[in-house]
This record gives sequence, C-alpha cells and structure tokens, in this order.
Amino acid sequence: MDIVLAFFKEFINMGAAVMLPVVIFALGLFFRMKPAQALRAGLLVGIGFQGVVLTINFLLSTIQPALDYYTALGSGYDVAEIGFAALGGASWTTPFAVFAIPAIVIVNIILLRLKVTKVLNVDIWNFMHFLVPGALAYVLFGNAIVGFLVAVALSVVTLFVAERVAPKWGEFFGLEGTACTCLGYIVYEYPLSVLINKVIDFIPGLNKIDLDLDTLSTKIGILGDPAVIGLFVGGFLGIMTQQGFTTIVTMCVGMAAVMVLLPRMVAIMMEGLTPIGAGANEFVKKHIDSDANIYVGMDIALALGDPCCITCTAIMIPVTVGLAFLVPDMRFFPAAILAEVCYVAPMAVLSSKGNVFRTLVCMTVFMYLMLFFANMFAPYATQMLNACGIDAGGHLVTASHFGYNPGNLIVSFIAKAMGI
Repeated sequence: MDIVLAFFKEFINMGAAVMLPVVIFALGLFFRMKPAQALRAGLLVGIGFQGVVLTINFLLSTIQPALDYYTALGSGYDVAEIGFAALGGASWTTPFAVFAIPAIVIVNIILLRLKVTKVLNVDIWNFMHFLVPGALAYVLFGNAIVGFLVAVALSVVTLFVAERVAPKWGEFFGLEGTACTCLGYIVYEYPLSVLINKVIDFIPGLNKIDLDLDTLSTKIGILGDPAVIGLFVGGFLGIMTQQGFTTIVTMCVGMAAVMVLLPRMVAIMMEGLTPIGAGANEFVKKHIDSDANIYVGMDIALALGDPCCITCTAIMIPVTVGLAFLVPDMRFFPAAILAEVCYVAPMAVLSSKGNVFRTLVCMTVFMYLMLFFANMFAPYATQMLNACGIDAGGHLVTASHFGYNPGNLIVSFIAKAMGI
C-alpha cells in the first residue's frame, strides 16, 4: 500500500500541467479516439494549462510588491496561514487517500453509466477539495472510513452542482462543453453570489449600477481595451501600496500583459478540450445515452482569462486586507490568501454577468466569510495539519480551505456541536 500511495503522491506532486496531458490522453484512448488525436489533445490541454499557470505566476510576481507591502502590516498574529498547496499535500498522508482517488473516478464513471450525471471530472489535481475535508473528518472523529466516505460523497455532490452550473459557465466564459468542478466555488460561492445579486435587485439605486467591461469598451474605445484596463489596474494597485515610480510602471505593464495573455492560454486549452469533449459525447451517445451531452470537469482557472476577473482580483487585494481587520478576534494575517483572491473572481463574475460593481460586492462578502471561518476553525485546522505531518512548532495554523470549503465547514460545525 505504501508503494501505491507513494506513486499517487508523486503523480499528484507533478502538478496539473503534467497530470492533465496524461489523463486527457488516456481518456481520448478510452473514448476510441485515434492515438495521434488523443496525444495532440492531451498535449494542447497540458500546454494551455501550463500557459495559464505561468501567466498566473507572472500575475502574482507582478503584484508581489503590493503583497509584500500588505504582508509587512501583518505582524503580531499568533496563527500562521499556509497556502492551499501545502494543505493539499498534507491531505495525502491520511490512510484512506490512496483508495479515495480511484473510488472517486470509479463512482463518477458509474454515475455516467447510470445517466445520473453528465459531468466527467478529469480535474484530479483538485480532488484535494474532497480529500482535505475527508482528512479533517478522519482526524477529528478518528475514523478513516468516515474520512473516505466524506471525500467520495463530496465528489458526488460536486458532479450534481457542476452540471447545473455548466450551461451558464460555458455560455458566459466561452467554455462550452466544460464544467467547473472546484467544490467550494460552485457549491458555496456561486449560490451565495446568486443570492447577493437577487438582494441587490431589490435595492433602489444599486440595482441600476451596470459597470460592464465589454459595454464600457464599446463606449470609451481604446480606454476599454483589456490591455489598457490592465495598465490602469496595475497603476491603481501600485499607488495604493505606495510603490516607487519604476515599480508602478512595471506593475502597469505586467497587468496589461496578463489581461492579454490569459485569454490566449485558455484558448489553447480549449483547442485540446474540444475534441475530447466531442469524443466523450460520441462515445456516451453510442454506448450509454443517445441524447447525452457530456461536460468535462475542469479547474476554475479556466475562467481566469476574463478581463473582469483580473480587474476585480487586483481591486480585491487591498479590500481583503481591510476585511481582515473587521473580523472579530482575528488571529492571522491573510498573506497566502491574497495570492488566492484570483480564484474567487470567476463565480462572482458569472453570477453578476460581468457587472464589476456586483462582482466586487459578491467577492467582498465571500472573502469576509472565508476569513471569518478560517479564523474560527484554526484549532481544527491545526489538529488536522499536525496529524498530517505539518509541524507549526506548537503554533496554531489555518488555511483558506477552512474558510470556504463547504466540506470543511460542515465537518467543523458538527465537531463543534459534539464538543470535540
């Protein structure tokens, strides 16, 4: 078992850019595509995703001076906040992890076969959204079977919700044939954002604000171009964080580049995903259901090329820092979370249909709740991370997943109600 676990951990640690080509190629062969076509599809998806990752990393390096500025404000806290990568790696050390991944895949295929779902989740990298709550349940309740069941159950819930959101996701972002299968964003953030938009609809004045970048582009010409918007956004963030002239100019040009490059990288991914989606649909129609249309489950990063997402990400970084000071008895500074703000944008943008004002409202509410719960459940997060091999030297530890992953929230509330 240790050998199998080591293999899976090594495979996962290679990252999505390596995993995706392998998974897509294997799926292509399974769906009876020609080997050459399956190989090309896998490579294009991998290349496109690597381009997305590189561009996001470039985005983070561009805004790093701003992140450093805010991190310098974060002294005096007694809880350390870690990023999602370390958290995901820790979840793999639980006894049930090696069984959970194949079980999630098999259950997905069975549900497809039974026509219960139309989503084929190939985003194995983000199975951590299921494994982390499972690991938390295992640690808090001391039962590996409970942890395993939690992980698999959450994967099934994700399929159902992803299928409901997929048509709107595909139409708005131009990602037809795909679905977002990141648990926290579709199960928690998207419904919350839809609710917030409905509330705004009933507020006179606010319901009339329609700040849409596409509409703005047609009205103000070159000033509404994504590259120019990126220029202004970079300047805004640089000035807000009191950067020097050279750094501000660098941030301006960097944000402009990101606004242009991200959509191009996503287009390459879609060039690879489109034949896989077509092959999956043809296979399913032939062997399972002649009327079925399969959605390929993918990472939320697929939507980050939308200009509204990038714009709102930059604006929300200082807002998130401000929100941290509004959380009662706040015990950690959101340093790593600032680098994750970009992933919060797509579902807020989708529910708001690209309205920048509404998107910022949705993101503000969601980010506050993320900070609030990550702070509240830091003791549980520490128990889980310590049990999974992350030694914080006796200090409390937390992460964003303990604030926005619905699986973690449910498990934590149950544990709290039971007095654990």
